[in-house]
Amino acid sequence: MFTGIVQGVAVVEDVKAAPGLSSFAIRFPSDKVQGVTIGASVAINGTCLTVTRQETDLLFFDAMQETLGLTTLGTLKPGDRINFERAARIGDEIGGHLLSGHIHTTADTVAIDRPENNCTLTFEVPGHWAHYIFPKGYIAINGASLTIGEVTENRFSIHLIPETLRATTFADIAVGDRVNIEIDSQTQTIVDSLGPILARLGYTPPAS
Repeated sequence: MFTGIVQGVAVVEDVKAAPGLSSFAIRFPSDKVQGVTIGASVAINGTCLTVTRQETDLLFFDAMQETLGLTTLGTLKPGDRINFERAARIGDEIGGHLLSGHIHTTADTVAIDRPENNCTLTFEVPGHWAHYIFPKGYIAINGASLTIGEVTENRFSIHLIPETLRATTFADIAVGDRVNIEIDSQTQTIVDSLGPILARLGYTPPAS
């Protein structure tokens, strides 16, 4: 499990593609790999991957075809910066919200607004995921636990403070970039459980 609090930014050093599999060599800050063991779980842009090898601060990961198809990992190339979080341990503070590291879908960046000391990013998700997204709800974007701002149909915005921009790769995002999305599990459970009941009762939620 993960908390959605990004622990830092790492850099992709090498990508080796084979049929149905890609292997990534990612360079981490040296103080963030202490105690890492083979088999440890690390969220790479929100996607839970397993450490397969270590060379000092260089960690190696494999991603299978299904993971590459469901996430943005298949587009990573040497030099790309990624958000990372090592798996949570018992007793760790949960500063964001609990995440599984299993990506549900991707979203496209459709607008960026940068007023002084702030940044608002607007994303568009596939329509069938929109009913899990609510104003002031939680969502994980590239592994970061964030609060949803405005929601209009299948588009939603998030508002970032300077510290979030400093500690993550969100400052690098441009319009057209695709990001990984993990829907809040509690929200998904509530919607999936109550939705059919409300539909039978004839309730139609108001338009966003």
